Amino acid sequence: MSAAVDRLWLRAQRYIAENQIDAARITLEALLNRDPTRLAARMLLASTILSEGRVREAAAHTVAASEMLLDNAEAVSTTAHCLVRLGEMVAARDSLRRFDSSRTADGRLLTGLAHAYQELGDHTTALALMERAQANGFDNPDFRYFHSLQLQFNGRLPDAQRELEACLKLGPTYGRASLTLARMRKQTIESNHLDYIRKQLQTVEHGSEDHAAFEFAQFKILEDLDQTDKAFAALARGNALMYARQRHDIARERTLFDKLIAHTPAQSLQPHAVKFEGPTPIFIVGLPRSGTTLLDRILDNHSMVVSTGERTDFPRQLRWAADLHGHDLIDEALIDRLDRLDYAELGRRYLQQTQWRAQGKPYYLDKLPPNYMLVGLIHRALPQAPILHMVRDSMDVCFSNYKAMFGDAYPYSYDLPALAAHYCQYRRLMQHWHTVLPGRVFDVTYNELVRNPDAVARDILAYCNLPFEPGCADTTRNTTAVDTLSSAQVREPIHARTLGEWKRYETLLEPLRAALAR
Repeated sequence: MSAAVDRLWLRAQRYIAENQIDAARITLEALLNRDPTRLAARMLLASTILSEGRVREAAAHTVAASEMLLDNAEAVSTTAHCLVRLGEMVAARDSLRRFDSSRTADGRLLTGLAHAYQELGDHTTALALMERAQANGFDNPDFRYFHSLQLQFNGRLPDAQRELEACLKLGPTYGRASLTLARMRKQTIESNHLDYIRKQLQTVEHGSEDHAAFEFAQFKILEDLDQTDKAFAALARGNALMYARQRHDIARERTLFDKLIAHTPAQSLQPHAVKFEGPTPIFIVGLPRSGTTLLDRILDNHSMVVSTGERTDFPRQLRWAADLHGHDLIDEALIDRLDRLDYAELGRRYLQQTQWRAQGKPYYLDKLPPNYMLVGLIHRALPQAPILHMVRDSMDVCFSNYKAMFGDAYPYSYDLPALAAHYCQYRRLMQHWHTVLPGRVFDVTYNELVRNPDAVARDILAYCNLPFEPGCADTTRNTTAVDTLSSAQVREPIHARTLGEWKRYETLLEPLRAALAR
C-alpha cells in the first residue's frame, strides 16, 4: 500500500504545481483514506480546502494533523501557526504543550517555537525559548530584532535596547530595528543614531518597507531634537512610501461601512438567550492609538481580571462561524453571511477557544482596536460581555496613527485624506452602534482618563460590575507582558503629555483638521 500512497502523493503535488486544485484535493482525500497518518498530506489537504474558502473543514484537518505530532519541532511550530490562523487556539496550545522543547538545542527550531508561543500571547515562554536559542549560539540580525521585541514585551527595556544596537552593528539595512530603537527613549543630540540612518538611506532599496521605516525613525529622532520642519518632512516621506505599497480605496471603504450599517439594524442584533459559565470576556475597542493598551493595563491591575494582550480571537471565530476564509477583519462577502450565522454557536465557540486565557480569574480582557467594527456582532453572540470603547480627540488620534507605521495593518493611516475619511467612517459606525444598542457600549474618554485616572477607573469598574480596588490606575505596578506599539511607554506613570501633540505641526496638519471638521 505504501507504493500506491507514494504515487498518490506525487500526483497530488503535481496537481498543486499545475494549479489543478480540485484534482489535488480529490487525490489527497484518496491518499488519506488509505493512510490517515500522513501528516504532510493532511496539512496540504487543509491548505487546499482553505484556498477554496472553507474554514471549518480546513480547521478540522489541521487539528487532526496536530494530534499526530510527536517529536518534530518544525512541524509542531508550523502546525501551531496554522491552527491559530484558523481559530483553533486550544489545539494550538495543546500541540505546543505536548512537545518537549528541552529535547532540542537547535536555535532555529527553538526560535520557530518561540514565534508560535508569541502568536498565542505567551510571551514569557517565547522569551525563554529565544534565550535558550541564544545561549546555544544562535545569532543573526533577524533573531536579534525579534529577541529585542520579546525583551521589550516582557518589560526588559535596557536589554531590548542593547539587542537592537547589536542588530544594527551586524550591518543589515534593517529599518524596523532602527525605528524600534529610536522609540525606546527620548533621543538627544549627544546620543542618537541619525548618522547611521542617513547612511542606510543612501543604499536601501527605494520604496521598500525598510526605506519607509528609516524615514519614520528619522522623524522620531528629529522630533526629539525639536527640528520639527525636518521631522515632518521625513514623516511625510515615510508615509508616502508606505501608502504607495498599499491597495487602499477610500470609496470602497465607505461602501463597506455602508453595507455593514445596512446589515445591522437594531432588530437584527437581538441576542439569543445565551448564558455561559466560567470566565467572562471584557472587550476593549477603539481606533488604534486611542489608549486601548492603557485601558487594558488599568483593568489588568484588578485582582479579578487578566490581560490576554492584543488578540484576534473574535474575528477568527467569526470567520469560522461563517465558514469563509479571508484576511480582512470583515469584508463584503462576510457581511453577506451575517444574517445566516448561528450567533449562539459563535458565542459558544468563542468561549471554548478563549476561556483558558483567563488563568483562573473570573474576567479576561479581549483587546483589539478594530473590533469596533464588530460591536453589534459581539453583543449578539456574547450579550453578557462588557464592551468598552476608547474615545480620543480626533486630531490627537489621527496624528498618532499617522506617525505610527503599522506595517500593512492599517493602510489608511499613511495618507492624510484617507486617514480623515477613515476617522469619519469610524465615527459614523460608532454612532450607529450607540443608536441600535443604547447603553450597550461604554465610552471611555482618553483625555479624562489621563487627567483623572482614579475617578474614571472607578466608573469603568462599575460598568463591568467589578468592585472598586484602589491602585488600578497605577500602571507602574503592572509587570505583565504587553505586545503593542506602546509596550515601552505604558510602563510609565499615566501622564497627559500626548494631549495636543499634533499642535507642533498645526500648520502642516491644517488639511487634516479641515477634513475632520466637515
